[in-house]
Amino acid sequence: MEPTAEHNQRMAQMTFASVYPLYLTKIEKKGRTQKELNQVIEWLTSFDDKKIKELIDKKVTFQTFFEKAKLNKNANLIKGMICGYRVEEIQNPITKQVRYLDKLVDELAKGKTMEKILRNGISI
Repeated sequence: MEPTAEHNQRMAQMTFASVYPLYLTKIEKKGRTQKELNQVIEWLTSFDDKKIKELIDKKVTFQTFFEKAKLNKNANLIKGMICGYRVEEIQNPITKQVRYLDKLVDELAKGKTMEKILRNGISI
């Protein structure tokens, strides 16, 4: 199933600042930490803690967030279902990248090891 154009536009215009607290709540309920969440975000985007805070403070959209990101070369190893969509089949780049992040956060909340979440620890 492919997201609609309206869905893609909504994803691009959503702010990272509005979603980050939801990610944090989700993972903390499962005993994970903000440090682990930021580690996952850094692996995907190359944004360190300072940059993540700056992007939250600026209330950037996901479109801007991912335009500024240096996507991990192994991001294409993120596969599976998230929110009813198969990540590897999503064509729209921004929607795909948001779903990459969603999938990583989901894996963190489900208790996967960081080595597995970060695709066997392969770095940027």
